[in-house]
Amino acid sequence: MSKDIRIKKGLNINLVGAAEQTTSKAVLSNVYALNLEDFHGITPKMMVKEGAEVKAGEALFYNKNREGMLFVSPVSGELVEIERGARRRILTLKILADKDQETLEHAVPDLEKASIPAIKQFLLKGGCWPFIKQRPYDIIADPDSTPKAIFISGTNTAPLSADLDYVLKGKEKELQAAINALSKMTPGKVHISIGRSSSSPFAELKGVELHKVSGPHPSGLVGTQINKIDPINKGEIVWTVSAQDLVIIGELLLTGKFNGERIVALVGSSVKQPRYYTTKIGTEISTFLYASGVNNENFRVINGDVLTGKKSSQDGHLGYYNNTVSCIPEGDDYELFGWNKPVFNKISATRAMTFSWLQPNKKYDLNTNTNGEHRAFVVTGMYEKVFPLDIYPMQLLKACMVKDLDEMEQLGLYEVAPEDFSLTEFICVSKQPHQKIIREGLDLLHKEIG
Repeated sequence: MSKDIRIKKGLNINLVGAAEQTTSKAVLSNVYALNLEDFHGITPKMMVKEGAEVKAGEALFYNKNREGMLFVSPVSGELVEIERGARRRILTLKILADKDQETLEHAVPDLEKASIPAIKQFLLKGGCWPFIKQRPYDIIADPDSTPKAIFISGTNTAPLSADLDYVLKGKEKELQAAINALSKMTPGKVHISIGRSSSSPFAELKGVELHKVSGPHPSGLVGTQINKIDPINKGEIVWTVSAQDLVIIGELLLTGKFNGERIVALVGSSVKQPRYYTTKIGTEISTFLYASGVNNENFRVINGDVLTGKKSSQDGHLGYYNNTVSCIPEGDDYELFGWNKPVFNKISATRAMTFSWLQPNKKYDLNTNTNGEHRAFVVTGMYEKVFPLDIYPMQLLKACMVKDLDEMEQLGLYEVAPEDFSLTEFICVSKQPHQKIIREGLDLLHKEIG
């Protein structure tokens, strides 16, 4: 099989507000927070009480169903609040950071001599295991499982997403250490897909199967790459790790310290000076948002990219897995007869009433308006034009909605994650929440079969 991946189906969404390749250090946050929604499917059991002092890298809670899986603090300080919801479910943990940071240090294993169980135990104890996801089900990987292969996407194609070639520059040593450890945990290969750039930090890594991917979004999604390289069949497991998380894993393996540092792209048309900021997991978004300035008061902060991110308040906290914060105008206004006139300032996958196809390189200043309301599915054939996986997207969505387990299996739910349906959700004329539907379908399949 060719190591080149050429994606023809998809859609590039060119938006105003890409980050300049300039990195500034964000103001230190007073309070850091972990949102438990970021750890899907985890039942947390606290290991420290409210008011306790913790070090960076010290365990805050563990997974009730897998006691060795620890979740650690990104900073040292005092656990000032455990926010709870209905039935005392833990929602958020907030840590008041110390001025002088202390980091818990672990004895570093010899990767060449260490056994697979020893490496797994080190990653679990050091707090880096939550960075390893598995498919099917798009959940944190089971340490007792053996993946047939491991996949890493070294390129971002989502709108305004962070340029991985830029943010990972100079991190080759950490990346190689992480790859050395991960490659021991699979009998298969570690697949890394990069763009056409010759400056990728992944290009010279050893022990990997390198693929060059080209084409429109979602060519940069790891799900697309898995489907084209080695699709998942029933009973098979693959692991995935995001590129920036590899650096954190590698640093733990080299130094014995958990360093939750992130280089975050602050992007969007509502930001005056879009750029990169060095900060930490769980930081207050306001510590770097206002440093770049905002163009208006009525804008939405999105924790992540505009297709898969979550709405956040301006004083919210950076998501555990996010390296992008997007700010775009709030679409709470309506156009008179907007449905009945030619449109030149919006992007569309069709040529009906819109003319974005005449200017393929134009950048758009879009807002959050959905330009329509929720309605029943309309069969247009548009999903298949932007969905490159060998799966019938509408049929799979409908199977998830009616909870037909057999159909969900046969139509390929094992292969996908919610993010794989972010583009079909964007172009959906029915305004259906595709990612939510797929997430609920995956949870049901995992509960009943997994």
